[in-house]
Amino acid sequence: MASLAISSTHLRLLTLLVLLLAPSPSSSTWDSQAAPPNSLPVTRIPLNDLPSLSEAEYHVIIGYGTPAQNLSVGFNTRDYGPTFLQCKPCGTACDVPAFDPSQSSSIDQVPCGSPDCPLKTCSGPNCTATTVNGNGVVLPSMTVVTDVITLPWSPPTTMRNVRANCLLMGTRTSDSSSGILDLSRDIHSLASRAPLSPDTVAFSYCLPSLTETQGFLSIGAPRPEGNMTYTALRRNDVFPKSYLVRLVGLGLSIDGADIPIPGGDALIAVGTTFTYMVYEPYAALRKYFRSQMAQYQLAPRLGVLDTCYDFTGLSDISVPTITLRFAGEVSLELGVRQKMYFHRRDNRSLGCLAFANPAYEFPPGVAVIIGTLAQEMTEVVYDVRAEKVGFVSNRCD
Repeated sequence: MASLAISSTHLRLLTLLVLLLAPSPSSSTWDSQAAPPNSLPVTRIPLNDLPSLSEAEYHVIIGYGTPAQNLSVGFNTRDYGPTFLQCKPCGTACDVPAFDPSQSSSIDQVPCGSPDCPLKTCSGPNCTATTVNGNGVVLPSMTVVTDVITLPWSPPTTMRNVRANCLLMGTRTSDSSSGILDLSRDIHSLASRAPLSPDTVAFSYCLPSLTETQGFLSIGAPRPEGNMTYTALRRNDVFPKSYLVRLVGLGLSIDGADIPIPGGDALIAVGTTFTYMVYEPYAALRKYFRSQMAQYQLAPRLGVLDTCYDFTGLSDISVPTITLRFAGEVSLELGVRQKMYFHRRDNRSLGCLAFANPAYEFPPGVAVIIGTLAQEMTEVVYDVRAEKVGFVSNRCD
């Protein structure tokens, strides 16, 4: 199992996706001489220490190039594009540690016109995008390379010919780290490149909670022991490289009642803090939650969260049960910090239901986006070859 330490801050969409075409197959292979993959620890910056309700980032340390240059990178499971790295020369964009291609003996440039070049247009011998600065000077803004990626275990585990989009002069990743790893269903992603056997899955992760500093990301992870239950992965033409499952309902603590989720799938997201739902089930959940929390003082909404309470001076609170119920009789009961977002504002202790109905319209076939708070302290196991996902609670340690 290749496992990486995770840290958290904020995640925003990349601005260079408009340059990309659907990637094509790569001949990259896992280094058969390397040790089996292992797990890496991660550190998270608590969301309630941040000045605004931004999206959470989880960071891991990887090496890229030969010799390996260690970089702190985020990771994504959604259809946000390929692996990106901040690279030199990067000019004013170099406000994070950047990969220096000139210092790697194993780097290769992807040729312009190659099936591995994801750019719609490029000129010259290499797969490179350019931009024009305010003085009319043409500068390279991104170039596509392949190199060795090292997962810093003892001994280290390596993957050869891993494709990365190197961001150069005037451009950078939207993440506050040095890059973003692609863990989607794309054929170039680390998930697709993981060595698989009957005893392993493509990858798994456990996102640390606000009270924990360590979690893990595991590439080629060992299959969890015991009678674990899985829910089937589903396909969606709008998000063909993302991971979707059927969320059939929300289990509540009133007589075991359920709120059904009609006619849609749930997208599992890393990079979205809260869980977003279409209006009807969200309105039912909000009504139920407010009825069970009537003894607490209501507080003004906090960003997109419209069901908030003032807990100032209280030593303990009672919060109703919410359970995510998936197809295949798979369920995940949320802990207090998985269903509520806690925040200090103006010396007041606030807590909000960490579910929301977004202002935007959901894409066809999607009814729920499961955010990182709901996933915290749970090992999410992606058995991509068998087209299924499993959940194991309280696994970050």
